[in-house]
Order: sequence, then C-alpha cells, then structure tokens
Amino acid sequence: MPSPTPAQIVPVILSGGSGTRLWPLSRTLRPKQLLALLSEHSLLQETALRFAGDARFAAPIIVCNEEHRFVIAEQLREIDVEPASIILEPLARNTAPAIAAAAATVAPDTMMIAVPSDGHIGDVAGYRDCIAEALPIASQDWIVTFGVEPSRPETGYGYIEESDDTLSPGIRRIAKFHEKPDAERARGYLQAGRFLWNPSLFLFRAGFLLDELDRLTPEIVPAVRKAVSSSRDDLDFLRLDHEAFASAASISIDYALMEKTERAATARLRSSWSDVGSWQELWQRGEKDDNGNVLVGDALVEASSNSYVRSDGPLVAALGLNDHVVVATKDVVMIAPLAQAQEVKLLAERVAREGRNEHEIHPRVYRPWGYYEGIDVGDGFQVKRIMVKPGSRLSLQRHQKRSEHWIIVEGRAHITIDDRTFDLDANQSTFVPIGSVHRLENLTDAPLLMIEVQSGSYLGEDDIERLEDDYNRN
Repeated sequence: MPSPTPAQIVPVILSGGSGTRLWPLSRTLRPKQLLALLSEHSLLQETALRFAGDARFAAPIIVCNEEHRFVIAEQLREIDVEPASIILEPLARNTAPAIAAAAATVAPDTMMIAVPSDGHIGDVAGYRDCIAEALPIASQDWIVTFGVEPSRPETGYGYIEESDDTLSPGIRRIAKFHEKPDAERARGYLQAGRFLWNPSLFLFRAGFLLDELDRLTPEIVPAVRKAVSSSRDDLDFLRLDHEAFASAASISIDYALMEKTERAATARLRSSWSDVGSWQELWQRGEKDDNGNVLVGDALVEASSNSYVRSDGPLVAALGLNDHVVVATKDVVMIAPLAQAQEVKLLAERVAREGRNEHEIHPRVYRPWGYYEGIDVGDGFQVKRIMVKPGSRLSLQRHQKRSEHWIIVEGRAHITIDDRTFDLDANQSTFVPIGSVHRLENLTDAPLLMIEVQSGSYLGEDDIERLEDDYNRN
C-alpha cells in the first residue's frame, strides 16, 4: 500500500459514528457517513476525495468498526482511493483511542490530520490550503485545530474560544473549549467574535500526540500500543487486538487531550462547514422550491412550506405541511417538526428499547459480495432479493433449520449443491435442501439477480455455517 513521503500529511478518517439524528435513513449497520446525502458520493467518499490528487497529502488511514469494513473498502474502490490501511476497532472506544491507534501505526515524525468522516466542507481548496499552512506550527509540537466562524447561534455544535496569544499569522492558542450551548449562550458566542464552531479537525505530529496523550491520560496509549503490536492483517484490513484495545479508556480526544494540553492552537478554517448532523441541516443545505420545501426522491407537496420531504421507497404526498420533516424508507415513515430535528434520535432509541431492529438494519443489507433485501416474511418463510456482484461469490455454507428455493431473475448463476455444480440462467430455478452444502457464484461481468425463498423452523442469519469464505468471516 502507498507510503507517505516525509513532507506529506497523512489523513486519518474516523468512521465510527452511528448518526442517530438522521434516523431512519442512518442506522447502525449503515450510518450516515456511508450514505449519499448531499451528492452522488457518500460522506465518507467526499471526505477521502478532499485529499485525493493533492501531493501535500498521503494516502489516508481509515479507522472503522468491523461491521462496516467491506462497505468502506468498496466505497473507496469506487472512487479510486487506495488507503494506506483500514484499521478495524474490535469495539467502540471513542475518538482518543481511535486516533492514537492510527498514530501508533506510523513513524513518530509523521504529520497527521484527524478528521471525521461525516462532515461537509464548502471550499475544498481553502480547506486543504488552511491545513497545509498550519503545518509549520504543528511540526513544532502544537496540536492545531481548525475553527469555523459561526454563521448563526448554533446550539448543536461545540465551540472553541480563541485567546489573544498569536503563534503565527492566523493561528492562536486556544483559551478554552466549550460544550454545546443553550440558545442564549450561543447568541452571546456569535456576538463576541472569538468563539468558533469546533469541527473536530486535529493536525499533529504522531509521536507528540502519543507522548502528550500518555502524559495527560495514561489509560489509553499503553493499551493502544499493545493492540497495534498484537494486531493482525486480515485481507486488506488491520485488525487490532480485541483484549488490548478493550482495556483502553473510552474517551473523546477533546476530554483526554485537548482540554488538558498547553499545546493546543486553532486556525480559522477558510470554508463553510457542517457536520450534516440533522434533518434540519439537510433542509438548510437542500435545493428549495418557491415555498422553501426540499423534496428528495418520489415526493410531492401541495399548500406546504419550509419542509423537508424525502422518500427512498413509496410516493410520499403531503398537503398543508409546514416546517416539518417527513422521511420514508421501505420499512419506516418518520415525521417530526423541523424545530425538533435534533431529537429524532429519541425515536431510534425507542425502537431499540422495544426490541425492534429498524434502528439497526435497513431492508437492504450490504455484504462484500453484493446485497440482499427483504421482500416478504411470514410464519415459517421469508423472501429475499439477492444481488451478487460480477466475479463475486457467497461462502460455501449450509443451514440446519431451513431450505431455500432460488429463482434466477437476471444474469447467470454458477451453483454448487453438495457434489453437483451447474449453471442457471434467467427464469430457471433450483432447490437447496436443509443441511446441503451450497454456494452461489457470479462468474460473469454483469450483476446476478436472484429471488430466494427460505422456509423452515428458523430463518435467522446465524443459521449459516460457513465452511469456506473469501472474506474470512466466521
């Protein structure tokens, strides 16, 4: 994989969030950074593309959880970005251990910029230039953040307070970090002029960050170093040691380091920014009709104003709707006042408490070989639509509690059932008995589409015994 030159900055893209404020579109197994919300690219792809093709930046390091690894790898391939590594966190431990893990995989003098995977940047050229211009200060063992001049009294962001101590033109020491304020305090921040939105961008020398973090919050670095030294390669991924990483304190980089260090500075980011953190944010950034409505997908409105209406499934038609958000997926319809858009996560939490799964998975579930999508389910049966990418195949597997009927809709399938192998074309079908060893393959250069009808006493995904798998899954 590509290695940085001494003069290059290594981007560290953090992709561990769940984005519950954008439920029901954002869910645990496909959170907002993996969704195309503002363009044809996902937020993760947009983040990686900001550094691509600029010689000042090296190939990125991605830090993510295991569940998202194949989707992230595929999305990077789609935009021709080859990462230096994709580091898999065995469990969530917040941003301090995640950034420390990336820093522990490179030489101590490597300069790095840690960025979230779900932010929007308006001026990419200004963003890159601002980072590069702060490099001399960061090289002197300062951790440089990049504050955004606020355009409104925002209560959903944290703030950075600048001091009067100038380190170089445009870069000052940080006086204090501030939590998300109430409305009155946010208005005061806006009027004061020295308070900046905190987009959580950190430029640093890898060795200094680890030393300073170890000095100020010693419950992290030893565990992370051990997790890295005991890590193992798994296909294109670096899998951190579970036991070692689990022993690291779960804490954000702000609390563990930035609010304690005397070596924190900030530069004003020469770009607009948002964390794309709520439906109200998407409404503000969306293309509006004459009445202030943003319509996405199969949606129409009459006598409505200042609303965000999105459908990823059926037609959504609204009459007399004002200042609301309506989001329809194939399995959920969510409606809320735009003024309460930040509280949508309460609905996702309620769904989880009630033992449902709509907070976690979409009807379409992505796998490294393609995807499957639930069509119908009932007592003792379920129906799925399956797409297998060209040149891909499912694991060699068997089930103890269900049989399967496969009907080919489009393309050609190469099929193994016990000791038989054969091909099926569109409009042909076959039957997989309970307990049979089987595999589905697409040996062509076109997608394979299939309808699968499962029947049996238990239909859960954990009734899969993988005997051989191209992706090293259990």
